[in-house]
Amino acid sequence: MYKTLTAQTLHYFARPQERVLRAPLTTAAAWKRSDLAQPDAWREALTDADIAEIEQAIAAAKRTRKSMGDLTKDDFPLPTFSKKIDRWREEVRGGRGFQVLSGVPAERWPQSDTELFFWCFGQHFGTPGAQNPQADLLGNVRDTGESPDEVRHYRTSVNINYHCDAADVVGLLCLHKAKRGGQSRLASSVSVYNELLRRRPDLVDRLYEPFMMDTKGEGGVQYIPIRPCSFDVGRLRTFYHTDYFRSAVGFDGQLLLSGEDRALLDLYNEIADSPEFHLDMDLEPGDVQLVSNHTVLHARTDYEDHLKPELKRHLLRLWISLPARASLATHLRTQRSRIEMLTTLVGSKLSHAIRRAVN
Repeated sequence: MYKTLTAQTLHYFARPQERVLRAPLTTAAAWKRSDLAQPDAWREALTDADIAEIEQAIAAAKRTRKSMGDLTKDDFPLPTFSKKIDRWREEVRGGRGFQVLSGVPAERWPQSDTELFFWCFGQHFGTPGAQNPQADLLGNVRDTGESPDEVRHYRTSVNINYHCDAADVVGLLCLHKAKRGGQSRLASSVSVYNELLRRRPDLVDRLYEPFMMDTKGEGGVQYIPIRPCSFDVGRLRTFYHTDYFRSAVGFDGQLLLSGEDRALLDLYNEIADSPEFHLDMDLEPGDVQLVSNHTVLHARTDYEDHLKPELKRHLLRLWISLPARASLATHLRTQRSRIEMLTTLVGSKLSHAIRRAVN
């Protein structure tokens, strides 16, 4: 079971909006670097018993002879380990917004077994979904040698600035690390918002209005309007993508950001880049990183790769949707947001088709 790209996008961007948040938000998601200086606070190692149970589940899934996309969590039984997954899900959804696991024996298992584990892990964590119009379910994050001007940046070795992905949770499993660089950088979007509110309260309203986001042509459109922030019943949800907000251009080739918009993005990035606000980590082979795309910004430093193809930096990626839990009022606001997003997607495709025909 998995979500199509359209279903996942609508689920993620159906973020209920009650009002503009004008006071600092104090929650577990509003962390700073000093709060998480000790890795034991956010990293947990798999035990020998965990790995033995996972290997039994891998064998069970293989016996079904199903394709990866047809597998469900029932095909991958984890009677004990699933209780840990439940705890990690709640930490990502309602706690600090991320969790790191270590000790997956990716260097010992065949890659096909690691892929099978990670996909079925995603089934237990939530509902995995497609990551592009080609319906890739398990992404491969590695340098393909293509130009960063033409493809999404995870397929290159360039620095990736702060962003969120279009799913509730993004999961990465490290198979190989780079020769140099490629660090993962996380920052709490709640803490960044709180600081922006302290410094420039006059700017926060703009975060509740759409920015045009460059799609690199995926889905048949060049850009779509996305509202960075939504606040509802004590929860701030943020979608931020500084590079793709900045690179969106109209059919006349002109950038779609105003000078004031660029200044806002500059300040937002300046706050997130401050040592006080972000946490850097190296993902080692066998590490799994799980990150909320609602409350955490993630970035990656550029890297130098190994020359041998078999040693090149390579991570597996999952996009995961989580079931909604909300009051009736929030549910109705969510449904309204979903309809607005669907209308936006359909309208964007129609507008781009007409412009191509005219030009």
